[in-house]
Parts: sequence; structure tokens; C-alpha cells
Amino acid sequence: MARKRKGRDLHGWLVVDKPAGITSTSVVNKVKWALDAKKAGHAGTLDPDATGVLAVALGEATKTVPWITDALKAYTFTVRLGQKTNTDDAEGEVVAESADRPTDEQIKAQLGQFVGDIMQVPPAFSAVKIDGQRAYKRARDGEEFEIAARPLWVEELLLVNRPDDDHVTLEMTCGKGGYVRSIARDLGEALGCHGHVRELRRVWSGPFEAKDGVTLEQLDEHAKTDALDHLILPLEAGLDDLPRVHCPESSVTKLRNGNPALVMGDVEYGEECWADYGGQAIAVGIFKAGELHPTRVFVR
Repeated sequence: MARKRKGRDLHGWLVVDKPAGITSTSVVNKVKWALDAKKAGHAGTLDPDATGVLAVALGEATKTVPWITDALKAYTFTVRLGQKTNTDDAEGEVVAESADRPTDEQIKAQLGQFVGDIMQVPPAFSAVKIDGQRAYKRARDGEEFEIAARPLWVEELLLVNRPDDDHVTLEMTCGKGGYVRSIARDLGEALGCHGHVRELRRVWSGPFEAKDGVTLEQLDEHAKTDALDHLILPLEAGLDDLPRVHCPESSVTKLRNGNPALVMGDVEYGEECWADYGGQAIAVGIFKAGELHPTRVFVR
């Protein structure tokens, strides 16, 4: 007989303002412990040294993670000019240096090539799989290998500060799968001076903002109390980018059983949307001829 999973049945989102020096998985584990939650997962990994939004999904909200992962995200990051590292961040070994320092105007002139639909090669020290093995494991073993370029949508890339000759702070809004370290590396090469990420912060991700995030200190302080429960956002927050339709009471059971059912709303044939009944998401699916054909259902 399978062991029953311990913990509370919580459904929703807890936004954490992740500090540097901890992995995303460790943050999720801490949230599960603090809330005594049965099930949790995060939407979009942050590097251990990165800070900012880590949206943790609880219970049935884990089924909405793909829409947060696909949503636009904004980062602020500082690039250290004049140095290339093997990890493309400050944790790595410096492998090349340059005394050249571009002007603000020269930097701005190069940013345009990193906006729009671009192709990006992930860092060697990343979780990308090469022949079934993580790239960072191969890199740690000293192996030489190539990583294929991947498409990325960059909505915006702006120079926001130049604290000194060696550093420039940028702000980027991008889609799914972007590596800020690759932007820093490639910008440094385009400028002819090398570069790597010194600091990185995810300011927002989809509907979630870092300024609204819970700190790890707050998790420790209020662990195992109902104070944290009041900070949990509804499951529906993860569906913010999808249109909503309404379903009558007669459709609720059909949808929850995964069957097509009548819904009402202003959506196009073939459009993905979510069905609402009494303020709760019942299912996500494809709208066809007045019916929602479920692809995911929520049971609470």
C-alpha cells in the first residue's frame, strides 16, 4: 500500500523574494516546510546567486505553472566589463581580460541586436542537456562540447545605470528560456571587451512582482502559523494571461471529469481559455463551438 503523503492541501501561489546563495529547489522545500504543504513547485529556476521573484505553486496551482513559465519576465542585471569567465558570472574563473571600456553610447548602439527574436547559446554551466547529461556536469569534468543556439524573444533591453567604467546595469524583458548570463557574455563580445554577470535580479514574472514577495526571514518567523496563509494568492493568479469563460452549474461536473461542456464567453474558436464557476477555476482547455474541451482540470 502506498504511503499517504503528509501535509496540508493548499492550493495557490506564494511569491518569494529569493535571496542570493540558495537554490530555487531549496526555497521550494522551505516553503513546503513553513506552510506544511503537501505539494509545491516553482515556476522558473533562478541561479543560486540570483535574487528576486520565485513564484511557488501549491497543490492544484502546480498545474498552472506552464503559463507562468511562458509569461514575460523582467530582470535587472549588472555586467562586469573587461572580464570573461567560464561560467559567464562572478562565480567562475576569469579566462580572458581586456583593458578596453566602451562608452555608454557604444553600449546602447549594440543593445539593438539583442532585441526581438534572437538566437541564444546557453552558458556551458547550465542545466541544458547534452546527450542526456547536464551541460554543467560536463563542464565541471573539463569536457569540450557545443550547445546549439536556441530562440528567445526579448521585448526590451535598456541601459539603466553606469556606476563606473567597469560596470553597466541593464534591464531586460524577455520570454521563456532566456539566459541573462548569455546576454552579458555576448554583449561583451560584441563590444570587444568581454563581460559577465555580476548581479542579477528578477523583478517580475508574469503577474508576480518581487516587491510583493515573502522573504526567507518571514518564512522562518511565521512558519507553521496561519500568518503565511493570508499571503497565499489564489490559484487563478497563474492564469492571468489566459481569457476567462464562465460555465453554468450543469457544466462543472463534466469539465472536472475531463469532458467537453457548455461555457459562455467572448473567445475565438480554437482559443485556449479557462472556465470559471463561482470565482474558481474549474478547467483550462480549448474553446470549440460553445464548449470548452479540457486539457487540465482542477479539483479542490
